[in-house]
Amino acid sequence: MTAPFDPIGPIVAKKDGDALSDEQIRGVVAGFTDGTVAPEQMSSLLMAIVLRGMDRREIATWTGAMIDSGIRMDFSGLVRSGHRLRTADKHSTGGVGDKITLPLTPLVASFGVAVPQLSGRGLGHTGGTLDKLESIPGWRADLTADQMHRQLAEVGAVVCAATADLAPADRKLYALRDVTGTVASIPLIASSIMSKKIAEGTESLVLDVKVGSGAFMKTLDDARELAETMVALGTDAGVTTSALLTDMSTPLGRSAGNAVEVTESLDVLAGGGPDDVVELTLALAREMLDAAGLPDADPAEHLRNGRAMDSWRAMITAQGGDPDAPMPTPRHRHDVLADDDGRLAELDALAVGQAAWLLGAGRSRPGESVSATAGVTWHAAFGDPVRRGQPLLTLHTDDETRIPAALAALDGAVGIESAVGRPGSRVLARVGPSRA
Repeated sequence: MTAPFDPIGPIVAKKDGDALSDEQIRGVVAGFTDGTVAPEQMSSLLMAIVLRGMDRREIATWTGAMIDSGIRMDFSGLVRSGHRLRTADKHSTGGVGDKITLPLTPLVASFGVAVPQLSGRGLGHTGGTLDKLESIPGWRADLTADQMHRQLAEVGAVVCAATADLAPADRKLYALRDVTGTVASIPLIASSIMSKKIAEGTESLVLDVKVGSGAFMKTLDDARELAETMVALGTDAGVTTSALLTDMSTPLGRSAGNAVEVTESLDVLAGGGPDDVVELTLALAREMLDAAGLPDADPAEHLRNGRAMDSWRAMITAQGGDPDAPMPTPRHRHDVLADDDGRLAELDALAVGQAAWLLGAGRSRPGESVSATAGVTWHAAFGDPVRRGQPLLTLHTDDETRIPAALAALDGAVGIESAVGRPGSRVLARVGPSRA
């Protein structure tokens, strides 16, 4: 009879700064998943990891153990018109106004690449892709594996919720990290993201690693370390992986919320939209298309000629949504006026994200409902001229009592100066193998 796993050994080893063996890692992850390792024991180990770190082998083994806790999806049999479809995916570490998945998924799919985009819901100041799409009447996030495969084969694009049997260890670990102050650890963040993405079964993956006030990674050095760790995990697992480090010191585009971000995404798909959203959408699309074997494809052309919009409409319709339905509108709007003449020199991403959350666009804990109409829009981008007394931001909500708290969150978030430089690129750096 096999002796039960003893979690005390790995806790003490990591507390003392030693590397964990592969057997210790697999044992503690499996034991926590099946309930034989207690939450307080895993909490102790997680804190030791936060303080002592992990080397590359440990991170890879930890990630593999989380993958092995559930199923692995397989899209290698996707075929359309007698040709096998290549798969490409994108993951963002989260930011304010980050609606890139919405235009990017159908854009890449319009080139005949299958994009299995398993997405999540928002928590705190960063919005969730599924919450945004659920503001479209009739659209549904929950698909079976068969429905997902069929939609990918027929449409090429799907954005849906991950099933509970995909890396279930990560689901339990993330909930524990959230309440034990052990979220801020690059090994744990990297393994959490990559366990789900590798288990998802995509052939290639592009990571959008945000850096700045509205992102989890506040410095470029930390963002680069996270990106390099995740790229190594994907590459070692046989997934073609690269990462873009992108600026989140100011919120992306001109809106943060749910319905307002869908509306902005439709502008991009129609060939317009804010310059920074278009820039980042195209940069990520080029990375995905290159990884899928289409290095010469021009994604901008499919925004101009309507093919990306056609792909969007097919994707939304396939998941029960009405692409022609009007987006829901808020009961209340409140304008924040500019208090000086000049140019917009600062718009703090974290403050805007917190305001949108306080207006009802986000949730404080998993399972809470969110408002489709809540959010913040802003009427000037970095460097744009503003006039005293003109609307600078507009708050959207169905609950007027939420407005004072949102205004308090925005206090000091806006800077207006007489002269500012030209806005820089959202793309700060790239990590990964050279592009073809």
